[in-house]
Amino acid sequence: MSKKQIEEEMFYPDFFQINELPVIGAKVPDCEFEIYHANKIKKVKLSSFQKSKKWTVLFFYPADFTFICPTELEDMANAYSKLKKLGVEVVSVSTDTAFSHKAWHDNSPAIKKIKFPMAADPTGTLTKMFGVYIEDEGLALRGTFIIDPKGILKAYEVHDNSIGRNVDELIRKIQAAQFVEKNKGQVCPASWTPGKKTLKPGVELVGKL
Repeated sequence: MSKKQIEEEMFYPDFFQINELPVIGAKVPDCEFEIYHANKIKKVKLSSFQKSKKWTVLFFYPADFTFICPTELEDMANAYSKLKKLGVEVVSVSTDTAFSHKAWHDNSPAIKKIKFPMAADPTGTLTKMFGVYIEDEGLALRGTFIIDPKGILKAYEVHDNSIGRNVDELIRKIQAAQFVEKNKGQVCPASWTPGKKTLKPGVELVGKL
């Protein structure tokens, strides 16, 4: 473990241990990373998305030029306009370089559809911070992390790399998280979608559900 990693672990003990899954409800530490976006390569900070009052989805995947990954990223690209309407910014993340992202974007019909930032994490810093780094492969697990506009981690899911994700379920989770954020005291039951009934926890419900 590097000196920087030790310092980060000491500074953010409530959020993460290096390469262990983070804590729901904890503040996500700020960090800087390189992205490929709109045919440009630049550095951004995670906090820049919170400054614009957006929800953020970090969408980790194993590698460019692979098999399941383009199907997932195309699925996300197809849903991107809907996510933007919900006030969500998507950032895909892999341990490839930004140059690899550009080459993939230039050559793959599926990846050409992507309009969201593609983060490059060749050192694994961001991937380890969110606990999805595969040490012996230098790759990320399929991890999805939902962060609210205040930088609080609200939900995540992590898959084996042989199992692709479902963007419709991601959208449902975001809608539920946004609903309870705006409607204090109410909670969303199983399979809730907008327009369905919610619950208001209280002693009168005990044993009646």
